[in-house]
Amino acid sequence: MSISKKTCPVPFDQQPLNEYFALKASWFFSLCTLPLNKYLIKVVTVFLIIFLVSIFLTSYIISNYTIWQIMILNIFIATFIFLLIFIRLYLAWSYVVKRLISATIFYEESGWYDGQLWIKSPEFLTQDRLVGLYEVMPFLFRAKYGVIVSIILLFLEKIVYSLLLS
Repeated sequence: MSISKKTCPVPFDQQPLNEYFALKASWFFSLCTLPLNKYLIKVVTVFLIIFLVSIFLTSYIISNYTIWQIMILNIFIATFIFLLIFIRLYLAWSYVVKRLISATIFYEESGWYDGQLWIKSPEFLTQDRLVGLYEVMPFLFRAKYGVIVSIILLFLEKIVYSLLLS
């Protein structure tokens, strides 16, 4: 959805609605946009792949620990990688939602660090805020819940791992 230069001086790639569409079309960032059942299947699949790869790596490196300690360590590693993934998803979606909801847009037209500010017209502001609040915020909440669950799981895994060591 391109906007004419007369109504919006912001370059095409830096327009908030186009940033949203680009993020939604991306294979990595579209993870949050999937329906809940497909989202959970994809998350579990990626978790299992990371877990299996880390089993081979840690069992080769660490040989003097019990199998349970290695399993908990592998789950810890996979959860930590998931925490990083969810943080990246959260940062990207929060950036887009901030630009959609904001009444002003900072942009660079030529790349010469000559930043400019565009004040959205009421029509663009209403459209962008509707998209931001009703389409992007659920994705942002899903990424935020992923970060929270990953942090809680990391703490629980640390407790279980420290109990197994004693």
